[in-house]
Amino acid sequence: MNPMPELTPMLKELRLSGVMDSLEQRNRQAIEEKLAYTDFLALILQDEVARRAQKKLALALRRANFRNHKTLEQFDFGFNPTINRSLITELATCQFIHEKVSVFIVGPCGTGKSHIGQSLGHCAIRKGYDVLFTTQSKMLGKLHAARATNTYDRQFNQLTKVRLLIIDDFGLKPLRSPQDEDLHDIISERYERGSTIVTSNLDLSEWGDAFPNRLLGAATIDRLRHGAYKVVLEGKSFRCMRPDQKKTKSTSVMEVTPKNKSKKKPDGPAKGFK
Repeated sequence: MNPMPELTPMLKELRLSGVMDSLEQRNRQAIEEKLAYTDFLALILQDEVARRAQKKLALALRRANFRNHKTLEQFDFGFNPTINRSLITELATCQFIHEKVSVFIVGPCGTGKSHIGQSLGHCAIRKGYDVLFTTQSKMLGKLHAARATNTYDRQFNQLTKVRLLIIDDFGLKPLRSPQDEDLHDIISERYERGSTIVTSNLDLSEWGDAFPNRLLGAATIDRLRHGAYKVVLEGKSFRCMRPDQKKTKSTSVMEVTPKNKSKKKPDGPAKGFK
């Protein structure tokens, strides 16, 4: 007797229709291996837990609105050996989210700022944190449009309540009023309540120049700087490489980092940050 047709409506009613994906296979396994009923049930439940976890992960990744699915495993650390890989490995643990502090990723175009920022967002989602990725221009543009549709509060709350907000391309376009006020309000509301990753082509000393109101800019940056980690990326743009050069094998971030013999001061919490 095949019990599958009778089980299908009951599983749907219990919202366990996903069990049908592996039920037949597990049933054959139980017969072949002469499993006890409890062992068979455990396998079915393990499949369902794994299925729901994967579904939850896919939903979180979709809601994060990443530009593309970049991970640290895909990042080519061999392309730029000056990168403080040990710091990025530490950030991948997401301890900075627990600390509720910011991360700055700065450097020229094409050096991997957005890739690393989104990769850290992936790490955060896998650890159960909610993440939102956006750009300075897109974020402030949506807030401006929300004023006309009376949805400003909803948009603002989405940006301030998320555990990890990733703002890409800060300073790429100069801020105008009331954009600088909106940005200040977001950062001020998130201060010591959530973590923010900011990527920028500008050196940290130039961030204040992006604000038309220097006083407001200083207050915004001061809140971001408190306890923040700083990752500096240098070198040529990866986008300028020839196709055959891009085939260099990527090195996993989880491998042991060799000691850097350079006398250059490493990245990390900059003076006055922590």
